[in-house]
Amino acid sequence: MDTRFPGFADPVLDAQATFRAVLEAMSRPGRVQRIAPPPEAPPGLSPAAAAVLLTLVDAATPLRLTAGPEAEAWVRFHCGCPLLRDGAAFVLDPAARLLDLDPGTDEEPERGATLILEVASLQESPGWRLTGPGIRDAHDLRVEGAPAGFVAEWSASRARFPRGVDVILCAGARIAALPRSVAIEDG
Repeated sequence: MDTRFPGFADPVLDAQATFRAVLEAMSRPGRVQRIAPPPEAPPGLSPAAAAVLLTLVDAATPLRLTAGPEAEAWVRFHCGCPLLRDGAAFVLDPAARLLDLDPGTDEEPERGATLILEVASLQESPGWRLTGPGIRDAHDLRVEGAPAGFVAEWSASRARFPRGVDVILCAGARIAALPRSVAIEDG
């Protein structure tokens, strides 16, 4: 097993700090949060995505990952999670479509998948206009590198509420979140 890429420098404190950043991002949709990533992420994973995986994925959390064999070996070693093609709780696959991921059920919407989406950059500036819970009036988020048609797909997925998919956007050492309750308009 390839273990040349380390996990967090301080596993407990770094995981706690990343967890707080993810919670802050989910409670304040579109607000960009800085995280302390691991010293070196394997090829195929951004530093932010690596930190999110180290924090949220474990042996009881199935993951769909298409970042290559080095990333898979790293995740297996550090997180011990099962890697699945379908039915994963967390998905890190740039080809994943929101409507194809598990939205949970009306009785258990919390079982919906979380998509970890790597993008080129995140800025709190005009781009997408976000509205909904956790946002006073509206919030602007510029996302460079999102898949084509993402906003339309988001709207279709959001129509299933309370079922749906949450998204954690990752760029470099920054994250932002899109809980399923948030509306997005192209700005």
